[in-house]
Order: sequence, then C-alpha cells, then structure tokens
Amino acid sequence: MPTTMLKPSPLKPEAALHSFVVDAGDPFVLEIKKGMYVRIVDLEGNQAVDTIFYNAHDYADRYSAQDTIREQGNIYLTTGSRLLSTNGNILLTITSDTCGRHDTLGGACATESNMVRYDVSKRSMHACRNSFMKGIQTWNRGMDKRDITSNINFFMNVPVTPEGKLTFEDGVSDSGKYVELRAEMDVLMVISNCPQLNNPCNGYNPTPVQILVWESNVY
Repeated sequence: MPTTMLKPSPLKPEAALHSFVVDAGDPFVLEIKKGMYVRIVDLEGNQAVDTIFYNAHDYADRYSAQDTIREQGNIYLTTGSRLLSTNGNILLTITSDTCGRHDTLGGACATESNMVRYDVSKRSMHACRNSFMKGIQTWNRGMDKRDITSNINFFMNVPVTPEGKLTFEDGVSDSGKYVELRAEMDVLMVISNCPQLNNPCNGYNPTPVQILVWESNVY
C-alpha cells in the first residue's frame, strides 16, 4: 500500500448525526455502531490525536498495532487501511483521508516519558495517558490502566530513520484536514487530544479537534 492515499469524503458535515469538539488535552469516549462513519477533523492544523479502539462487546479485544502493521505491510495508516484487533477482527477501515499519513509507532506521551525525554521538571505536565485514564474512568465500564495499550496517533508525523530510530517531527496535517473511518463492528473509541508542549507533534500549540458521526445508511 502506498504511504499516502489522499481521498476526500462525500459525506457532508451538516448531515452528521453527531458533532463534538474536543479541546486540547481532553479525553473523548464514544461507542460507534457497526456501519457508522466517524471523522476526526484537525481544526487548526498540526494537532496529534491519540486514539485507541476496542471491540465494544469485549474490551480485551482491542486495536493491535502489530497485527495492523503486519497485515497491511506499512507502518503508516491512510485510505484503505484496516485496523485489526488482538483477536484478528477488523475494527474499522479508513475510507477517506485528506492528511495522508498517520502514525502507529510513537505511542502515547506519559508524565514519566516527558520526564525522561525532556526534563525532570516536565513530570507534572499533563499527558495522553492521563487523558486516557480519565476517559475510561468517566466511561465507567470496568476498564483500568491495563486496558490502555497500543494507540494510533492520527495526524502525527513520526519518521523512522535508516538506523531504525523514531523521530518526532512537525506534523504533516493542516487546518481542516481529516481522517474518516467506517466501523466494521461495534467499537468503542477512546481519544486523548494530545496536550504535548515539548515536541513538534502539536506545533508546540495544542488545539481542538472535531468529531463527526454519520449513520450507517448514508450511502
């Protein structure tokens, strides 16, 4: 699969069933029924949206970065990418993408990693793992920190060097860019709209994103 497959969506925002705005640093949790479409919009550009997907009926069956990368033969996600679960189920398919590339390897920032990567004084800064924890606690369906595993970083630019190292670079998105997915089964989406201030993934200026949801019979 090519690294970049730009494809706009025919779905109109005004026809969406739901529309939400998620502020920088906030969590967002939503159950999406099979066949529904969900669009994540980078409202101001250069934002990173850390996201975990779960089988809505079995939270132990969740997005697997390893299986997804292996099956598609690509470390980046774009139009046509199928997101696989730990049990080999297809959770969602990316049906449209105007950004062109999304990270599977960078993981979610944590207070501990902020301290190690940047400075001991950064430990107190908010991080995505905090937001994930807040999200699943608010959802209150028996999940705990052991359920926070592999995540996707939508819009985030994490190149791999020839030596096999990861680098965090300026984002490849822009204002109004989006990625849209179709749920292939009932899924739970848990988002941390990244508050990261220490690397270029958010342009050192975290900003809001929009979540749009359409019914399964829109086409």
